[in-house]
Amino acid sequence: MSQAYTPGLKATRCVRHQSRRFLPISGDLLVTRGQPVNATEVVARTLLPGPVTPVSVARLLSVPAAELPRCMRKQIGDAVEAGELLARSPGIFGWFPVDCPAPTAGVVETISQVTGQVLLRGAPLAVELKAFLTGTVVETVPHEGAVIEAEVTLVQGIFGIGGEAYGPIRPVCPMPDDDLTAARLTADLRGAIVVGGARVTAEALSRAVELGVSAIVTGGIDDHDLRDFLGYDLGVATTGFEQVGLTLIITEGFGDIAMAASTFELVKSRAGVDAAVNGATQIRAGVVRPEVVIPWTGAERPAAEPVPRDSAYTPGLLQAGAAVRIIRDPWFGIIGSVGAVPSEPQVLASGSKARVVEVCLGTGERVVVPRANVELLEH
Repeated sequence: MSQAYTPGLKATRCVRHQSRRFLPISGDLLVTRGQPVNATEVVARTLLPGPVTPVSVARLLSVPAAELPRCMRKQIGDAVEAGELLARSPGIFGWFPVDCPAPTAGVVETISQVTGQVLLRGAPLAVELKAFLTGTVVETVPHEGAVIEAEVTLVQGIFGIGGEAYGPIRPVCPMPDDDLTAARLTADLRGAIVVGGARVTAEALSRAVELGVSAIVTGGIDDHDLRDFLGYDLGVATTGFEQVGLTLIITEGFGDIAMAASTFELVKSRAGVDAAVNGATQIRAGVVRPEVVIPWTGAERPAAEPVPRDSAYTPGLLQAGAAVRIIRDPWFGIIGSVGAVPSEPQVLASGSKARVVEVCLGTGERVVVPRANVELLEH
């Protein structure tokens, strides 16, 4: 039997999930192994070196670089405030000295007799790392970070913008093919993760920012709406650093596309539960997908969905019975199951040859599409 591997998205009701939370540089770890944590709890913190401001002091004073140390009124390690005297030239026989005030506050880090520059290091930047996942710390690395584990509902998206955000799940569209418009957003959604249906408009995104919505999760968006909202064209190789007032996660793709009915019902079933989302997307090596993480807690926790371990199961394998989504026209966005995976390439309607997969649609129709035109869905 022919086998093929293909990328896929996860939309799982209950799965054991891990979140790796590590600092960019060494710092203080605030949790211990076995400790329960909340999603918004700080698990580690550190101080990043402040920004460096170069000041061409020798040029400003009109003195040779070698003479710079004699002109300095502040030495290496000294703190200086913005506007405070940093250096002064000797002038001509003591007359007409020239002052050089500090352009910004900081600490004198270097004084170069070669370039004539002084480097001012700004105040350290505090970095606090939140748990992101409500669960239990299962692994710690001193001064670096921790791994947190919990049973969650996990939904991955196709594309997202904005970083980590938190709030209760609040569906606002009755059906998955309903557009998320500004009229559906009300003041009581402040701080919530709003779940839509199909396309979200630029007006709705702007309205959500005004209301203080934490995040929006919906099926699709037009590229011009995204451009109007951001104010610029976005390169989608890496996202997650946008400062736009909310996090946006698109589950299906660009255009007027409805959220998959199974995904919509899954997220809707967790309405009111506090969740965490991250819009960070990376489509290069080391793929990162935006995700919605909704933890299960207490008595409501169902049994985690078992992962098959028999010899016939291989993660990521395109095989009969696997759930897939078609990602090219004319069946774009339709979800079905794999009927067969022919081993030999077949001639397509375009006249080209490609390896294909037979997909059984919900209507009972069977269609043959190139393997590259489907993605696996992990339910």
